[in-house]
Amino acid sequence: MALETRNLDNFLDEYEEDLEENTFQDLKFQNIFKKYKTITALKNVSLEIKRGDIFGYIGPNGAGKTTTIKIMVGLIKDYSGNYLINSKLISKKQNNLFKILGYHPQDTGFQTWRTVNHALYTFGRLSGIDKIKLKNRIDSLLSFVGLYEFKEKKVKHLSSGMIQKLRLAQALLNLPKILILDEPLSGLDPASRFQIKSLIKALAKKEITILFSSHILNDVEDIANKIGILNQGEIMKIGTPTELQEQFQVGKIIEIIYAKEGHICKDLENIEEIEKIEVASNLKQLLYLHPEADLDEISHKILGSIFQQKCYIRSFRFLKPSLEKVYLNYISGDMH
Repeated sequence: MALETRNLDNFLDEYEEDLEENTFQDLKFQNIFKKYKTITALKNVSLEIKRGDIFGYIGPNGAGKTTTIKIMVGLIKDYSGNYLINSKLISKKQNNLFKILGYHPQDTGFQTWRTVNHALYTFGRLSGIDKIKLKNRIDSLLSFVGLYEFKEKKVKHLSSGMIQKLRLAQALLNLPKILILDEPLSGLDPASRFQIKSLIKALAKKEITILFSSHILNDVEDIANKIGILNQGEIMKIGTPTELQEQFQVGKIIEIIYAKEGHICKDLENIEEIEKIEVASNLKQLLYLHPEADLDEISHKILGSIFQQKCYIRSFRFLKPSLEKVYLNYISGDMH
């Protein structure tokens, strides 16, 4: 079911009323170390997620993402290092994270004989939500995620995509100030992925603190304002998508698109900072620059040659590497 604007607005209105009565949350890891017998899952991981951040957490299978998430939500307590929310140290023995935190695991243990409505009602009552408020909230959430017409359907009869939506609805039941999402977009069709990404971005605008892991890097690039790359239990890099791309210095490329009535310039290969020229089409040229080339200086030289040759252009821009290419280079060890 496509996202209806009124469903999102109704849900966010209730969220906003609740947020007015609560403080926002910052989350911080300081040198978190976790070992399973002979396997080190996390090696002194430090990261900080500010309120309103959408923190995309990426890494190969077995990198330690799920261990990180389980520590964040209080499911793993035998670790070393400090876990803080709003600069307050979270106790390993006793905490009230469930009151401020919503968790979307990869596998939620729904009792499959329950209906959708009953499953959410049970979770809500266990979280201490008032009965009347809970009923209205469930209806609002199910309308938003596109499950309202299936509220009386048993969980065992839901598709994998529907179960993903049900997991998200469960994570949002207590109107959390921190939202931890483990692969929330996995198994969803394009329309549903767009719908869920719209909600994540809308919640971030309300200054909800959000971490989500995903192996779909295009989705991470679409919505994350900060990205952490994890490999073999270690943080390889943390930064905004733009920072990660700008720090990736290998393979600088300039794309030139020429006007239809013009012609492609022929003598640009004489500029020493250009390593290779590729004609991508009759009107597009890709210039591969030396990694150490000064971008301002090389731009001046190239544009000067273009004007001298009277080649008419429509576009001149530097191409940034995709998040996927940046990620693969960090994981392979080509970048530090």
